[in-house]
Amino acid sequence: MNFWEKNCNRRAFLKDGCALTFAFGLGHLTSGLFTKAFAASSLPFIYEAKYYKKIDKNTVQCELCPRGCRLTEGQRSWCRAREPKNGKLYSLVYGLPCAAHIDPIEKKPLFHFLPGTQIFSIATAGCNFRCKFCQNWQISQSPPEETQNYSLPPEEVVKKTIEYKCPSIAYTYTEPSIFFEYMLDTAKLAKKHKLKSMYHSNGSLNSEPAKEIARYLDGANVDLKAFTPEFYEKISEGFLERTLGTLKILKKNGVHLELTNLVIPTLNDDPEKIKAMSLWIKENLDDQTPLHFTRFWPLYKLKNLHPTPVETLEKAREIALAQGLKFVYIGNVLGHPGEHTYCPDCQKILIRRVGFTVLENNIDKDGKCKFCNRYIPGIWS
Repeated sequence: MNFWEKNCNRRAFLKDGCALTFAFGLGHLTSGLFTKAFAASSLPFIYEAKYYKKIDKNTVQCELCPRGCRLTEGQRSWCRAREPKNGKLYSLVYGLPCAAHIDPIEKKPLFHFLPGTQIFSIATAGCNFRCKFCQNWQISQSPPEETQNYSLPPEEVVKKTIEYKCPSIAYTYTEPSIFFEYMLDTAKLAKKHKLKSMYHSNGSLNSEPAKEIARYLDGANVDLKAFTPEFYEKISEGFLERTLGTLKILKKNGVHLELTNLVIPTLNDDPEKIKAMSLWIKENLDDQTPLHFTRFWPLYKLKNLHPTPVETLEKAREIALAQGLKFVYIGNVLGHPGEHTYCPDCQKILIRRVGFTVLENNIDKDGKCKFCNRYIPGIWS
C-alpha cells in the first residue's frame, strides 16, 4: 500500500471518474469531477520535500530554487507550497492538482514536439515568481488552501493519460518546479509506460534539481521573460541568471527545448535587447532552438498597458532571424504567417497552423522535410 492509499479516499476518486469524458473532451477544468482531496484547513503533511537542509532543530532551508527560503514551523515558503513540520520540510501539493486538462500540444507552446497531438496537463497552486502579467494568477498566486484541489497521484495521472490516448503529459499553467516531487515521480512513471513528459517553466530551479528532472523530461518550454535582470527583479521578482543556467542544463541533457518571450510594450520590447537575447540563444543553445514571440494582453497587474502591436512582434521575429535563428514564431495572433514552420533550406511551409490547429504537416516520421529532405530538429513520432 502506497502513501496515497493510506491518506486519500481512492475509492471515491474512482467512483467519480465516470464523469471525466465530458470534462476532458471539452478541455475544461476538472472542477467537481475528481474527488476533492482535503478541506482547506487540513492540508496534509504526507510527502517530505526532496531538496532541503536542516539548519537547526527548528529551522530548515529549502534548496529547490534560488530563493533558499529559511523556515521554522508555521512559516510558509515564498512559493506557498512548502512548509516545515517537526524539523522536516513538506510539499503541500503532492498529488493535489488544482487544474487538469487535455490540451493541444501547440498550446504549451511546443511546435516541434508531436504536432497535432493532445497532452494531459496538470498544475498545482503556487509559484516562485510574482509576474505582474500572469495569465493564471488565480492559481499561481494562491496558496493551496484557496484553490479547489483534487486527489490525482502519479499513478492516476498516467492512467488517465493512457485512457484518453494522450502520448504525453505536461506540467504547466503555474510553475511546475514548485511541485517538483509530484512532477518527478509522475515523469518517472510515465517513462516506464512509454509516455513523454514536458514542462512549461520559468526555469528558476537550482542546478541539482534541474539536472535530476532533465533526466525524465522529453521536452520543455521555458519562458525567457526578458533579457535584463531589472525586468526580472521589478516585473517578475525572479532571476534571469538562474533561468539561463537551467536552459543550458536542459540543452546539455538532451531535452527538446523551446523558448517563449512574451513581448510587453515599453517593458521588454527594446530591439537591442531582443537582438542580444537572440544571440545568446544562438551561442549558448543553438541556432535551431525554436523561439516564440507572443502577444501580450492586459491582465492581472498590467491592465494599464496596451496589447502588443503586431508590428512589434514582426520586428522581433525579423531581428531573431537576422541573428541566425532558424525557427522563430509569432504567437497569440490568430492566422499570422508567423504561426507556420518553414524549412530553413527550401523555405516551404512544413507545418501550417491556425492557432492551436495543425492544418498541414510536411515533416516525415524521421523528422525530414518532405520537399528537400533537410532534417528538422524536434520529436516527430
